[in-house]
Amino acid sequence: MPRLHFEEREMNLPEGATLIAALGPDFTTRTALDGRPRGPLCGMGECFECRVKIDGREVLACMTPAEDGMDVRRA
Repeated sequence: MPRLHFEEREMNLPEGATLIAALGPDFTTRTALDGRPRGPLCGMGECFECRVKIDGREVLACMTPAEDGMDVRRA
């Protein structure tokens, strides 16, 4: 079971889960022009709304499997 850090939270995730599935439906990475939060849109790597940084490298959370020890932050 992978254990990672998402900003200030420590999380245990199911084996084989993508980051977006593990972070849940309330996860947001962007804000709209009017300031409202924007969440992931497509879930298949086309929209780039779920970009996060893992150990300083930008990736798509919907396409990235959770791995033990990751340090995940909003991009």
